Amino acid sequence: MDWILYVITDAKLSHGRSHLEVAQAAIEGGASIIQFREKEMTTRQLMETARKIKELTDKANIPLIVNDRLDVALAVDADGVHVGQDDMPATLARQLIGPHKILGVSASTVEEALQAEKDGADYVSASPVFTTPTKPDAPSPTGLEGLRAIVEAVNLPVIAIGGINEENATEVIACGADGVAVISAVVSAPDITAAARRLRETVEAARKGA
Repeated sequence: MDWILYVITDAKLSHGRSHLEVAQAAIEGGASIIQFREKEMTTRQLMETARKIKELTDKANIPLIVNDRLDVALAVDADGVHVGQDDMPATLARQLIGPHKILGVSASTVEEALQAEKDGADYVSASPVFTTPTKPDAPSPTGLEGLRAIVEAVNLPVIAIGGINEENATEVIACGADGVAVISAVVSAPDITAAARRLRETVEAARKGA
């Protein structure tokens, strides 16, 4: 798995561009994983949109992860599902999706990360590393030391998320993160493809120097 640039779609932050447009532009910029995240569509709309995004990710040979909605992930044969601490328990999600789909779990503490590993997660999303306007109700930022502690505690890939951009991605990778997950740094950019490409180049350079 290439965890380097995990882009999460968000219609509220994309300045009128659709999930499909965002996903396509991010893929062209080098996104290695796309997560479909949407809280307000009907189930039918979610399934239709996810199915179209899956066509794009299949063509690009990268995974599609669906946020929270396991029913939608299964319906469109997405590559996996991501759950937060307030969503479906990771153990149940693993039972329902089976052993071969990707299961991601958000964790803001070492304890949550260790529990996610025990529950069958394939990766941990350490969040938020920095203050982020995307989720105002998110836990307090872990900071770089909190991120490093999570990386050292688990034997899983750790993806850093929360306020990450070109300016701080290098120090995030230096803490041992396997990749970065972003929303606003790419999705809100005037040119999504260019923003994704610059961020990917930054992360690749940081990984080589780590």
